[in-house]
Parts: sequence; structure tokens; C-alpha cells
Amino acid sequence: MNRFTQIALIVALAGVGLSAAAQSHYPGQHEEKLAIKETAPIKAYAFEMSDIKLLPSRFTENMERESRWILSLGVDRLLHSFRTNAGVWAGLEGGYDSVDKLGGWESLDCELRGHTTGHILSGLAMLYASTGDEQYKLKADSLVSGLAVVQKALGEEGYLSAYPENLINRNIAGTSVWAPWYTLHKLYSGLIDQYLYCDNQQALQIVTKMGDWAYNKLSKVISEERKRMIRNEFGGVNDSFYTLYQITGKSEYKWLGEFFYHEETLNPLLSQEDNLEKKHANTFIPKLIGLVRAYEIGEPEQNKTVAGFFWNTVVDHHSFCTGSNSDREKFFEPDHQHEHLSGYTAESCNVYNMLKLTRHLFNLDVDPKLADYYEKALYNHILGQQDPETGMISYFLPMLPGAHKVYSTPDSSFWCCVGTGFENQAKYGEAIYYHNDDELFVNLFIPSELNWKAKGVSVLQETKFPEESTSTFTVKANQTQKLTISIRYPSWATAGASVKVNGKKVRVKQSPGSYISLERSWKNDDKIEIDFPMELQVNPSANPEVVSLSYGPIVLAAKMGTEGMESPAPYSNPNLHNDYYTYEYKVPATLSNELNVRGKPVKEWLKPVDGQSLTFKTVGVSSGKDFTFIPLYDLHRERYVVYWELK
Repeated sequence: MNRFTQIALIVALAGVGLSAAAQSHYPGQHEEKLAIKETAPIKAYAFEMSDIKLLPSRFTENMERESRWILSLGVDRLLHSFRTNAGVWAGLEGGYDSVDKLGGWESLDCELRGHTTGHILSGLAMLYASTGDEQYKLKADSLVSGLAVVQKALGEEGYLSAYPENLINRNIAGTSVWAPWYTLHKLYSGLIDQYLYCDNQQALQIVTKMGDWAYNKLSKVISEERKRMIRNEFGGVNDSFYTLYQITGKSEYKWLGEFFYHEETLNPLLSQEDNLEKKHANTFIPKLIGLVRAYEIGEPEQNKTVAGFFWNTVVDHHSFCTGSNSDREKFFEPDHQHEHLSGYTAESCNVYNMLKLTRHLFNLDVDPKLADYYEKALYNHILGQQDPETGMISYFLPMLPGAHKVYSTPDSSFWCCVGTGFENQAKYGEAIYYHNDDELFVNLFIPSELNWKAKGVSVLQETKFPEESTSTFTVKANQTQKLTISIRYPSWATAGASVKVNGKKVRVKQSPGSYISLERSWKNDDKIEIDFPMELQVNPSANPEVVSLSYGPIVLAAKMGTEGMESPAPYSNPNLHNDYYTYEYKVPATLSNELNVRGKPVKEWLKPVDGQSLTFKTVGVSSGKDFTFIPLYDLHRERYVVYWELK
């Protein structure tokens, strides 16, 4: 029995299942490529990303902007730090000095260098799966081939990174180093995604060699070394090892996933203890994804229970009205959001990982609360994370009254949230639809077309949501199919719902926060029309005098102009790696977030603007000018207010 097996036995005896986190694999996806299948009861399966085609909308516009950015970053630039680490420059005309080097977190003096290439491999894989456009696969193939050369040059053990292996050794020794396993996780994930989505066999060969190297390295680590090293942020590296285990069936990779179980963080959650305060949020969340993944492949049900407790704790007690969380990247005291309205709230990576966790829990429970949260975070954070003029990405979503979004630069930032942004904007189709044997779940109202190959059925969703409250679904089928189509009845739809099938009104017996289930034999060209009227809503924080405003699920923010915003605003300073954290918003002293409306119904003082969708204007709420409100996701390049003090 080796040292870690002893640790595992001790933990198991204490009632804790060792586990790992999730790759881009969800139950129902890539089944033909998995040697190990899920054994947990799955209530809803994910569709392959290639089964869902996005139709023109704000989502496709974001995706197109993001793809242009990815394609503009040359292969040689993305491989530069890897080749430098390995001393591989043969065949490059002009050699080392011919490459226009990347800056920010990809500069050669940053210990996280290389993470962006991993994210871009994932982004390219998802873009290819979503669109079928070969240009994404061709670029990814070039990156993978270049990484194979680097791996070979670094030695037969299989190590591959943009930084020396000494950073891993420092982590094992417990000395200061900036998250080397976090960075490696992005590379593992990108290569696995290239295999799963693009069938790139070379990517699988590279990443299995990396897995063998990791096993040989970590199987020699003693208990005390392990405890020290996993206090350092390791992202979801265990998700990659579990996925490698599912793909190959090799138990060594499962062992690696178990190695990264973090007892110090996760064990308190077994007793339903909220231990989040002051914890680094994006270090914490992937560990809970791991518990769900472990349950999916056979670990105890308590793993799912603990992950569910964590999810509800974060969503109900640690999140802002946008579905995002954290201040200066850390969780704070529960229900104290109103005391944390800073310029450094709501890290985008946290939302990326919360949405991953949400999807896994939905596969297991089909709880509409999970789908409601996904919609809230997708529209109010992820969709508005991107600057529509340039495609650049914001690290935080500031809740500071009078702040503005601060965007990255094309080749001088490469923060963690830029990396996850390359994935966020490439996978908008992933959570619209789910299914089981005879039921289709519609969770999001996004223009799209689903091809359910196993049933010989496709569904066309036409909608302008949230600009309009209606959606139409057209069924296409070669022959009659008996199915249940369950459409989410959002919890925000308190004004009721209207449903028609082939023009005939259907009585709605369900309530908001459930599913409207339509069971029948569906024929070609059958139509469902559904309407969820939206209403203005005042949303109190734990302090009832500090509120936000929404229309349906859409958070509204007031436009506050550009006074004091001087260049490089709204962009980060390209000469400072961490400008996002030291950014001075220079909020004008005269800017107010007070509303003199206490006790008045919102419809009396906030009125829709004729001819402008999702636009509202206040009437007599302050001594100064009235405020114009639009969706937070549409508010860019100027100051805004989300949270208000009622007077």
C-alpha cells in the first residue's frame, strides 16, 4: 500500500469519497469515446454541441467577435513560450526574434504562461463543434502539432508546459509559486477537447503522455508534501484526469483525480457548514464540480448532496443579482452583498465554473431552479462580459456605483477570465436543451435549431427574447413521434404564461418555477407558441434599502455617462499585468445612486421608453436628472449603477 493509498483509506473511513472535477464532458456527450460510462441515475442528458445550431442573435454576434480574436492570434505567438521552454526554434524563419511576443499573463516572466493556449484549444474545439467550420480545426491542428514537437524535445517522460518543470517541484516542496497545476489543467483540458470535439488523435497521444508523467511524478509524493501542494490553486486539473480515465480506462488517471481531493476545504461541507467566507472563490468552485463527477461514475451519493449544498449556499447567500459572486476574488460573509459593492466584484471565472457545476447538477436532478440560475448568470454576466466593439473581455463585473467595465487588450492581458472567456463565447448552445429517453427539456430561450438524431426529430426555436416575451417552436419529423416537450416556466414569470399548440390555446396548470409539459404525438410542422410576459421588479438585498432592478430575468443598470473616463479607459493599461486589481475608476463625487421612491410601486416611477426595447426612464426619483435604464449586458464603455439606496 503506497502512501497516498493510505491517505485515501483514511479519508474513505471518515466517510469522504475522493473525487475529481469535470471536463467539458457531460452525461450524454461523447459516449462512443468513453471506456468508462456514468453509473449514477441520470435524469437528463446533454446533447452534443454539434446537434445544436445557433441562429442569428446577440449570442452569435458575441461568438463571431470572439472567433475573430482567436483567429487573429498567430500559432507561432501562442507556441512561443512553449518553444522557448524547450529550446525548439528549428524551421522558424527568423527564429526566436521573428515572433511578436504576447504580454500580460503570457509574458515570459509570468508563471502562468501557457494557460491561454490551453483555453484557445478548447475554444477552437467548441467553435468547430458549434459551426462545423474547418478553419477552427485547421488552426487547432497546427497548435497540437507544434505542442507535440515541444513535448518530444522536453524528454521522453511526457512533461509539456510553457514553463520549466521546476515550478512543479517548487509546488511539491511547498515553496512560493503561482498555480502551476492550474495552468497545466488548461492544457490538459484543451487537448482533451481537441480529441472529444475534433477527433484529434495526436492530441489524445500528447495528453495521455502528460498523464503518465503526472502519475510517475505524483505517485512518489509523500502525505505531508501532498497536503502542502494542494493548498496552492490547482483549478480543475482533477477534471482532466477523470476524463482521461473515462476515455482510456486507465486506473492511474483515476488515482490522479483522487490525489487532488482537498480535505481541508471540502470536509467541512459534509456537515452543511458554510465555510466560504474569505476563501478564494475560483479555487473553491471546481472542487465541488469534482464531487458531482465522482458521484456520476460511482462514488457515494453524499458527494452529490454536498455539491448541492454548496451550490445553494453560493446562489442564495453569496451571489449578486447577476448570479455572479466574490469581492476581490473571495467569498465574503453570507448575505452581505450590500457591503461589498466594490470595483472588484464578480470575477468572470467564478461564473464560468458555477455554470459548469449547474449543468452537472441539472443532469442529476432536472431542477428548474438550476435552469433559472443558468439563465440569470448567462444573460447578466457572461453575455455582457464582452465589449461589443472589440470583442475584449472584462475580468470583473463591478458593482461599485459609477464604475464601468474594464476590458482586456488584444495581446497584452491574457488574464484567467480572458481564457475562460474564449470558452464562454464559444459554447452558447450547450445548455438550451436536454433530454431523456422520451422527453425534451427546453431551458433557454435562444434562437436555435436542435437535431435530435436518435429520435429523427428537429426543433426550430424562433425568438427575440428578451426583447420580446414570446417564443415559437416548430417540430420537424419524418414520422409521428410520441414525446413530452417540457418548457421551463421561469420563476420570474409571475404574470403567468400563455401556451398554444397549432394555434389552439392550452390550459397552463403549472406555476412559475416548474416545467410546462406537453405530451402528445408530434407531427411534422407542429408548432408551440409560448409567452412569458415580463414585469419590472425591485430586488432587495439583505438590507431592504439597497436594491437592484430587473425586467423579467434581465438586470437593469442606469447609464451614468463617461465623466472622468480618460484613456486607456475603458481598457486595462497594457503595461501593467494586474491593472484590473489596481484600477482607479475615478467616480465623480457628484454621481448619486439614491432613489427617492421608498414605498412607491416601481411602475409609478420607472416607465418604458417608446420605441426602444428594454429601455426605461425614471420619473421624479431624485433632485437631479432622471435616469435611463437598459440591460446591464448592453451597457458598455460608460459608467453605470446596478445597486441603489432607497430614500
